[in-house]
Amino acid sequence: MNRPNETGMSDGSEFTISEEPFYLPQGNEIELFEAAHAHKLPVLLNGPTGSGKTRLVEHMAWRLKLPLYTVACHEDLSANDLTGRYIIKGDEVEWIDGPLLTAVREGGIAYLDEVVEARKDVTVVIHPLTDYRRCLTVEKRGKVYYAPEGFMMVISYNPNYQSVLKELKPSTRQRFVSINLGWPAEDLEIRIICRESGVDEETAQRLVKAANRIRHLIHQGLEEGASTRELVYAGMLLKSGLPTGTALNATLVEPLTYDDDLKRSIGEVLKNYFNF
Repeated sequence: MNRPNETGMSDGSEFTISEEPFYLPQGNEIELFEAAHAHKLPVLLNGPTGSGKTRLVEHMAWRLKLPLYTVACHEDLSANDLTGRYIIKGDEVEWIDGPLLTAVREGGIAYLDEVVEARKDVTVVIHPLTDYRRCLTVEKRGKVYYAPEGFMMVISYNPNYQSVLKELKPSTRQRFVSINLGWPAEDLEIRIICRESGVDEETAQRLVKAANRIRHLIHQGLEEGASTRELVYAGMLLKSGLPTGTALNATLVEPLTYDDDLKRSIGEVLKNYFNF
């Protein structure tokens, strides 16, 4: 599969996903996404870390036969990083399109992952792309670019641990069709882990049951529970032959918390299911 580049600037890489990314739907999210695209509506993906938001976007880009421009948002990401900038090349000044402008000019899915991590001017610049105008203003060039038929704006948001200072404002949320993704149902998550990590069904079952117990610790101070992604990592390390305790500690204890009491609680849950 040719995976999309996750940088803040377009570098001419191939953005088309040629092979179908594995994705098992949790509900009607595929139908919702397709309907939104058909009606030129932007999509907001809500869900915890590792719940499949990015995989869903990749799957839909493949399904809809659209290039995918993914931007992993961070606190230093500005509107200029998305639209583009002038650079000095030898004795000349050259304009370089950013990923959002490339998507608007060429058509495709512009995906801003964890959009609230970016600077506030990012939401300002995407607003005109999320209503009837479907346009992007690039002040540095003095131009307004109108999105073609195939363009689609998609953002993701994790409401579980965003602070008040980094909350997605209602004025932004209400511009999008919202698709909520949680952790998959137990039988679905077992299938995903078996497929993605290669472990047997019994091991996947124990991983999922342990994860569901760990997720209950959210009410006792854990910021976020064990994600499906982390369960896949755990399965991979277990299958590789690492000692059980080492594999589980590296994937389901240390990444989840710095708190020693919570680490011990998670460790006890894992020992109940894996006897290490």
